[in-house]
Amino acid sequence: MHAGAGADEWDVVVDVYAEHLRLERNLSQHTVRAYVADLADLAEHARRARIARPADLDLRTLRGWLALQQTKGRARTTLARRATSVRVFTAWLLRTGRAQTDAGGLLATPKRHRPLPAALRSEQMREVLDAAAADAHEQGARGLRDVAVLELLYATGIRVGELVGLDLDDVDHDRLLIRVFGKGSKERSVPYGRPAAVALDGWLGGGRHELTTPASGAALFIGARGGRIDPRTVRRMVHERVGAVADTPDLGPHGLRHSAATHLLEGGADLRSVQELLGHESLATTQIYTHVSADRLRAAYELAHPRA
Repeated sequence: MHAGAGADEWDVVVDVYAEHLRLERNLSQHTVRAYVADLADLAEHARRARIARPADLDLRTLRGWLALQQTKGRARTTLARRATSVRVFTAWLLRTGRAQTDAGGLLATPKRHRPLPAALRSEQMREVLDAAAADAHEQGARGLRDVAVLELLYATGIRVGELVGLDLDDVDHDRLLIRVFGKGSKERSVPYGRPAAVALDGWLGGGRHELTTPASGAALFIGARGGRIDPRTVRRMVHERVGAVADTPDLGPHGLRHSAATHLLEGGADLRSVQELLGHESLATTQIYTHVSADRLRAAYELAHPRA
């Protein structure tokens, strides 16, 4: 858009707005182009609706424009960005006296779709763990550590940052609990099972001392040089271990967290218990893990519904 002899009021106002973004807001050329492209598309929609001036925009027109974008298959992230573009623009129109009302003030941002993280099936998870255990005999201390890391991640569903932060005294071997410091340094206790306990005993009794140096301190898991293990090392290892099993999705520690939560729910655990285990502040966050197989849903329906 460029103001000139044939320019209408939309062209003129959008050009002035672009200069405002560049000079006063100091936005990058890329960001300015994105904003202007959004407004150019809105301008075409407004003209078809016989709205010749930006000052005459109303909420109905803006909603209609976004709805049209949705019917064209635009991604939710694109719709959210365009809604933001328009709200900033209409607020500027009001602030600079170019409109009497802020038409976009009540325009809601389309909710971004939250794709489900990849998860392993329970039999795939078993294959990953069995393969790692078989390799541990050849790989020595590192192999024992990897098995313990995999078992603990899957048994507890803890985050990789929580795992690497564990100290030796965070493990309650008698009660099979680990003490975890999650987001915001909030402490919680998370149970683990017998297989993870065996793997931990193997690491602590037969592997950790081989890698220990003065830099190890109290860290539960240590790296090849003796210091506390790095999250990147854990991520790389998980990707490699999972990728070594045929037909598995490419996933890292978060995928094991998701797998643990999914398998707990499929096994009958209630949502609030899983929320507590994962350390989620909101139950809504945990609900992303509640996708279940069609077979399990059908079985639950047939058991529970009087007219099944």
